[in-house]
Amino acid sequence: MMKIDLNCDLGEGSGNDEAIMPHITSANIACGFHAGDENIMQATVKLAKRYGVNIGAHPGWNDKQNFGRLEMNVPAEGVKALVFQQINALAKIAKEEGVELTHVKPHGALYNQAATDRGLADSIARAVKKFSADLILVGLAGSGLYEAGLEAGLKIASEGFPDRAYNPDGTLMSRSKPGAVIESPEEVAKNAVKLVRDGIMFGERQVFVDTLCLHGDNKRAAENAILLHEVLTKNGIEVMSLRGR
Repeated sequence: MMKIDLNCDLGEGSGNDEAIMPHITSANIACGFHAGDENIMQATVKLAKRYGVNIGAHPGWNDKQNFGRLEMNVPAEGVKALVFQQINALAKIAKEEGVELTHVKPHGALYNQAATDRGLADSIARAVKKFSADLILVGLAGSGLYEAGLEAGLKIASEGFPDRAYNPDGTLMSRSKPGAVIESPEEVAKNAVKLVRDGIMFGERQVFVDTLCLHGDNKRAAENAILLHEVLTKNGIEVMSLRGR
């Protein structure tokens, strides 16, 4: 049987977290820079613990005004410090709740820039490894972030996006373009099955995915999560956390 992790970006103030959490296996929790704060992080960690969902740090650029979606140019050591600081902040809260972090997934522009900027990707990977080599680094399937994680000796998870449109080269289409975010839950579920079975073409390479992301700020995120879990199961795909595989 094919297996897939189902993750969602949470703790971002969208109001959907409790409705989504029972239907996913991994939660990427905002660490206060692009969204969230200490109280929200704690509440989201508690919610994930209640439902047995893996907890991951979701670090972004220090840019709440633009929800971390504005590209930035920060020196390598600055990126490393920024990412490490956010992982550490969430890890302290998780420890207080008696749980551990399992993964790190960058957010927004930081994630997208790292897909093609190898220097940036290397800085992120070094920050993750500095905190713990046991953490799984989640990156866009086939991207520079995935390769940086491998080279750093980290455990890596290739990510696919059933609720996002792709460019021909395998990168994500800019949200500024029409159709970049797929709204129909039925279409999202159909894309999810295709991603698991066929992977994506990143350049000239076929790359398979280990985890699927649903965006918690999508207005139909809870509906997407419920339907996606059902459709994957019906198609013989077991939804299972990265740590449990």
